[in-house]
Amino acid sequence: MNKKIAGLVLASALAGASGATFAETFTLHSPELEGGKFGNANLLSEPYGFGCKGGNISPSFTWSGVPAGTKSFVLTIYDRNAPTGVGWMHWVVANIPATAKGLPGGIDAQGKNLPAGALQPRTDFGVPGYGGPCPPEGSTHDFEITLTAVKVDALPMVTAEATPAFVGFFTKANSLGEAKLTIKQGR
Repeated sequence: MNKKIAGLVLASALAGASGATFAETFTLHSPELEGGKFGNANLLSEPYGFGCKGGNISPSFTWSGVPAGTKSFVLTIYDRNAPTGVGWMHWVVANIPATAKGLPGGIDAQGKNLPAGALQPRTDFGVPGYGGPCPPEGSTHDFEITLTAVKVDALPMVTAEATPAFVGFFTKANSLGEAKLTIKQGR
């Protein structure tokens, strides 16, 4: 290839690249978790009987770089190290509207502060609503917080009585992408 043609090819490539639009990365953030740990306010409360004395208050979350075509979101908090053989689902929030840019802290089991249309199916505690972390004494667990962008306004057949596995099936079947945070929490 002669220098003239090589120069034209390079100039054409640079011109195309300069006009290109790059997609923003889908990210999840929580100001309460900036130190890489849940605060005492977010830990499980004493009435659950696992030995923690936290406030059991859900942290707030914000997100950006949402995939094109997103119609709703699903947020989960999962402890993959729970001594159950299958992990432990601490929180499930489904059908979060695509217009939402985050979730406020302090969403209770009755849905206070939950965006309109969103719902909290059951967790592994057997009830809807946030259940904070409480790893066994002397252990450190990895808590995976996942925000999934989905291509439907509402997950089919998912109600407040749905199990985490049922929600997970329809979430994965309709996923457009995920943003994750992993928190290492010990006690």
